[in-house]
Amino acid sequence: MLPLDSEQCRDILIVAGEASGDLHGSHLIKAAAAHHPHLKFSGVGGDKMVAAGCRILFPSDELSVMGVVEVINQLPKIYRRFKQLKRILNGTQRPDLLILIDFPDFNLRLAKVAKAVGIPVLYYISPKVWAWRSGRAKVIANRVDRLALIFPFEPEIYSPLGVKADYVGNPLLDEFVENQPTGELRHRLGIKPEEQVVGIFPGSRNSELEHILEALVETAQLLHQQKPEVQFLIPVAPSLSREVIEQRFSKTTLPVFIVEENIYEVAAACDAVLTVSGTVTLQIALVGTPMAILYKVAPLSYALGKRLIKIEFAGLTNIVAGRGIVREFIQDDAQPPEMCAEVLRLLDDSDYTEEVQKNLAEVRQTLGAPGCSTRVAAIAAAMTTSPLYE
Repeated sequence: MLPLDSEQCRDILIVAGEASGDLHGSHLIKAAAAHHPHLKFSGVGGDKMVAAGCRILFPSDELSVMGVVEVINQLPKIYRRFKQLKRILNGTQRPDLLILIDFPDFNLRLAKVAKAVGIPVLYYISPKVWAWRSGRAKVIANRVDRLALIFPFEPEIYSPLGVKADYVGNPLLDEFVENQPTGELRHRLGIKPEEQVVGIFPGSRNSELEHILEALVETAQLLHQQKPEVQFLIPVAPSLSREVIEQRFSKTTLPVFIVEENIYEVAAACDAVLTVSGTVTLQIALVGTPMAILYKVAPLSYALGKRLIKIEFAGLTNIVAGRGIVREFIQDDAQPPEMCAEVLRLLDDSDYTEEVQKNLAEVRQTLGAPGCSTRVAAIAAAMTTSPLYE
């Protein structure tokens, strides 16, 4: 079959299963609109992908659940949504390309369906086979046509497996360029320049709040007891329940600002941050704000995960650095007194803080240059105009 006219409209099904995927998907869709406007997107995502022009079939927060126990409780709903997407892939008006963003347990099953009916598959942000389930790399190579990877050490994992795998840079760099903090948030909130501000970052999953919110509140209360003048900033992701957070903090006397601002602006307004693990740690690293990382899930989920995960760190900042450049408080070690002591050190020990900031700057350099989303959009465009299947 000859390649189709490059300007003919191409339909792309894109599936982002959680808030970080929604973020990266939105930047990809914007880059495609700017450079390849014949690409049209529909699929699974959140508000950011909607704003970028994607037609959402159902919201990604229906799929985004953290922890083995929590996933089991949501399996019936997740299975119904999988069948909905399977019908689209098997239908008479099939997409020209399937783009999968992270979210491996769901997306790899979807990739198998697409592969069986001849729809090319681009996997953007590979499953973290370097962290656990390394044998899954072979499964990925068999089910996808191309990989767009966001860490420089990833292509060598796939090179022996016969699948084309490109290091495209990290998408957070694009986001950071577009959302440079202005430094005006403190002024808008009425926080004086000399006042210290601690960020309490609860992440983007409602399922996380059950296990970490109480520890965050207790840590903030201990900090307030020792430093009554400290102010607290809490960013609320679109996927989180603001009401739950507001209700819990309303029971305290803490000087808290609960905001819905771009995460870089909030991080820049803080002198130190206590955050959940994940993508947000790299966002904070790009700003350069010193941080401590909290990771806590259901006990059974942690017990199972501990047997499977083969890397030392929970936070992506430490994983990219290859060493522990910021303190992590994991599961039973996530105790408010210890986390309070670390945040106080970040606030008051200038030598320690400078060393942390120096190491965060090295992480920024390791991530490379912006342009990731544009590179992935170009790959998508090429895949829809090549005779990949008869």
